Amino acid sequence: MEQRYVMGLDIGTTSTKATIFTLEGHLISSESIEYPIFHPKADWAEQDPDVIYQAVLDTIRGSILKGKIKSSELIGIGISSAMHSLIAIDQYGNPLTNSIIWADNRSVDYVKQLKEEWNGHEIYLRTGTPIHPMSPLSKLIWMREEQPALFKKAAKWISIKEYIMWKWFSEYVVDYSIASTTGLFHLKSLDWDQEVLNLIGITKDQLSIPVPTTTIYQGMNTEAANYMGIPKDLPIIIGASDGVLANLGVGAIEPGELAVTIGTSGAIRTVVDKPITDKKERTFCYALIDNHWVIGGPINNGGIALRWFRDQFAAKEVKEAIELGKNAYDLMIEEADKVPAGANGLIFLPYLSGERAPYWDANTRGVFFGISLIHKREHFIRAVLEGIAFAVYSVGEALIERSICNDCQLSTKNGVMPNAKERKTNTSFGKNSVSIIVFVSKRKRNSRFYRQSPKRNYPYVDHRICGSNSCG
Repeated sequence: MEQRYVMGLDIGTTSTKATIFTLEGHLISSESIEYPIFHPKADWAEQDPDVIYQAVLDTIRGSILKGKIKSSELIGIGISSAMHSLIAIDQYGNPLTNSIIWADNRSVDYVKQLKEEWNGHEIYLRTGTPIHPMSPLSKLIWMREEQPALFKKAAKWISIKEYIMWKWFSEYVVDYSIASTTGLFHLKSLDWDQEVLNLIGITKDQLSIPVPTTTIYQGMNTEAANYMGIPKDLPIIIGASDGVLANLGVGAIEPGELAVTIGTSGAIRTVVDKPITDKKERTFCYALIDNHWVIGGPINNGGIALRWFRDQFAAKEVKEAIELGKNAYDLMIEEADKVPAGANGLIFLPYLSGERAPYWDANTRGVFFGISLIHKREHFIRAVLEGIAFAVYSVGEALIERSICNDCQLSTKNGVMPNAKERKTNTSFGKNSVSIIVFVSKRKRNSRFYRQSPKRNYPYVDHRICGSNSCG
């Protein structure tokens, strides 16, 4: 009997990964390709959409070759992608701009106007996307005001996933999940918000057609299919954003369960059965599938903060990693392990690219605080790790204050962490991934927390690997 396989494609912020599994969930092969982020000006963050498209083709091709599977054995590909990207497209389907990604803060001045003059709060309540430079809403207003000629020339405004779908199927389509992260999508009608479009000065025709996250496409571009080594009629499931799919991936979809993921950025999320927004605008609300909406809050500076430290200050570990055939991050973690929790009073505020939840302030900046003569490089590494962990925890506290999860607590392999004194950094960084921590409800059990599984019971902390790079 011929074996059957499925593939997951994750179009992340710093890399694209294609992974093949058996139908029972066993890993067969994986291929990952990194690409750069460009910063042409201060607070700008862009990527080349065609470089990412080539990475998509090559990772799918590479994963199939590594797995040594037949193309006929692959029964489908599901797509995950980073959120909030924006690309201007001309009438022929060619990019007029790079992909402006979630970390771009160029529109910060227009965010202030949105909040103070243009009913930003009401827009948030309808769309579920906080008013922040990350969102395509604010980027479009910046384009209109700062690059009016380009704004008028653009025939379409799309995300990176939409660009891939256009290249494959010659259709402009967007899943409900990605659409709901734009600030342009009405959560209740599941369509573009006409009031927002009027404010910006664009029409529905300039946006993709919204479709459910389970929509299947076939009939791919022959040249692309042949290059990747897949049948052109292979089912491609449009999928969702990497953020909401992270909850699905770790099984945190029941009431009282919150998943924490840290990739390039980080986030805490929980699943609810209807759209829920926050009067204080601290949390987002994004679509998953019918009756499943993901609410939570993201941080800007997750693994990207550690990567920054590696690139700027960890030449020693990078050199040793190359010589020993190891991962530089693993060597950095070994250094951090030499230092006690708290890094001997050294504190890192990881706001290297502003901050989103719970503050939503693009002007915040990073700080090392409490530096003394006793502090060595390993203290700084530990402080970076702890700073990231506590930034995520602060978002969890906001969710609890919001009464989304009044009876939830954060679990680690060492037990429940009910207050600041008992918190421990529980973060392990790999090349493109870190551990996942899960919030759990006290109601599961009184003393220890377990998920009921047909095969096993295990503590309700899930340290599976997160393949996504953007966790907004």
